[in-house]
Amino acid sequence: MGPVLAGVLQLLALIGALALAYVPLGTYMAKVYSTDKHWRVEKWIYKGIGANPDTQMRWPAYLRGVLAFSAVGVVFLYLLQRLQGVLPGSLGFASIDPDQAFNTAVSFVTNTNWQSYSGEQAMGHVVQTAGLAVQNFVSAAVGIAVAVALVRGFARSRTGELGNFWSDLVRGVTRILLPGAFLAAIVLVACGVIQNFSGIHEVGQFLGGSQQWNGGAVASQEAIKEFGTNGGGYFNANSAHPFENPTPFTNLFEIFLLLVIPFALTRTFGVMVGSVKQGYAILATMATIWLGFTALMMWTEFAHHGPALQLAGGAYEGKEVRFGVGASSIFATATTLTSTGAVDSFHSSFTGLGGGVAMLGMMLGEIAPGGTGSGLYGMLVMAVIAVFIAGLMVGRTPEYLGKKIGTREIKFAACYILITPALALVFTAAAMALPTPGHSMTNSGAHGFSEILYAYTSASNNNGSAFAGLNADTQWFNTTLGLAMVLGRFLPMVFVLALAGSLAEQRPVPETAGTLRTHKPLFVGLLVGAILIITGLTYFPALALGPLAEGLAS
Repeated sequence: MGPVLAGVLQLLALIGALALAYVPLGTYMAKVYSTDKHWRVEKWIYKGIGANPDTQMRWPAYLRGVLAFSAVGVVFLYLLQRLQGVLPGSLGFASIDPDQAFNTAVSFVTNTNWQSYSGEQAMGHVVQTAGLAVQNFVSAAVGIAVAVALVRGFARSRTGELGNFWSDLVRGVTRILLPGAFLAAIVLVACGVIQNFSGIHEVGQFLGGSQQWNGGAVASQEAIKEFGTNGGGYFNANSAHPFENPTPFTNLFEIFLLLVIPFALTRTFGVMVGSVKQGYAILATMATIWLGFTALMMWTEFAHHGPALQLAGGAYEGKEVRFGVGASSIFATATTLTSTGAVDSFHSSFTGLGGGVAMLGMMLGEIAPGGTGSGLYGMLVMAVIAVFIAGLMVGRTPEYLGKKIGTREIKFAACYILITPALALVFTAAAMALPTPGHSMTNSGAHGFSEILYAYTSASNNNGSAFAGLNADTQWFNTTLGLAMVLGRFLPMVFVLALAGSLAEQRPVPETAGTLRTHKPLFVGLLVGAILIITGLTYFPALALGPLAEGLAS
């Protein structure tokens, strides 16, 4: 079997698995966020944190809950790292430096999971399990909660109430993420992923020295790392490490995990707004972009140049030979089109155009299918923009799901789509203009520029994957990337929740002959076009200086 055919067959198997999970998981999540009943364990949690889960919140109160909970998470995780040297189970590792502790705390709370450290050489069992793994659950639940609040904004009318943040948060963890991660961890352990609290072992002698390997609760963290579209690896090699991802089957299973919730949330959206056709339209938009980017990535990596690459059957530099070019391409596309950031290959070693495809996937806003929650609310904001554009073309007030898209709504949507490009491009420009940040680049020229552009694009979009080759463990990068992650996560949420509140206050608009049919293929095409054009106009100059220049020169 040739490598191209193997890659295509894996892609088809992945699509089949996602299709089988789509309806049951999406419908189940809609029921989770629609029922009034609380589990007993959830009641204990509400009592412990002093929250009334039945109190309905308007968008400012919902936002305060998101920000307060996240702020407490940052402080707790920061202190846990700073105290690691005196904690049990630290494996002898010292406390984390202030700038790196800030960067890591912000990274995991914002669901970015950017890592400027080597996991097996810096973090002990307590920080990994009680700190990082916990944030993998709750940060994903926060994203889903905000998405559900926006869906309620479309579904409700003549009220500004969007639900209860604490109820949405707790249900997301107890009813979706914990059960799913538990089952996924069992599968991973059965397939060879380690799960223990072992210490450091010296393994063999290599060139006069010994190699040290850590144990750890890897399978449980790996499961939620993918299922919650987090991405932070237990080991520095991330999902290329055999302790995290030992076989081609686990590689495909992990890709399935990181895609299944974002895709299934479109079904949740359709059920909650009372029209599954609307959910299918959003799904079709996401799937079109995802499949297009996956095909483009595979083409760029298989359409290699030079006799050495042709004999190898692909651009194998930086790729794990257990998985090959096809599986690595699928993984790279999936992780950069979601907010996962996990990697099973070295993105810096991709072809120039292949690296550009990965970068462009994040620049779209990670909406195809995006992160847990963030992908859905990002795509719905783009749908509002597309409806507005359509309204301008035909000269009528735009409507979406029975809600008028007026001046207020379009301002919120416009602010949303401007935040992350501004963060990525401004911080990149500052890093390139100042003398010190450039010293962290391993490469010069277009590839070196791509290293920095990729880093800030990843941080601002809360992705977390790295182009690699860039030494990001400096005070400049730890601080500025941390700021990009905070602003890139919570400023968009402000506008999403404000938009949700504005929509929920409206009276429903009756459908007429002139209403745009937003469940038809025409709207799907309009939405795909709007996404690609807006992203292209925003980022093309930067891409031309980096991956495009490198790809065309090779």
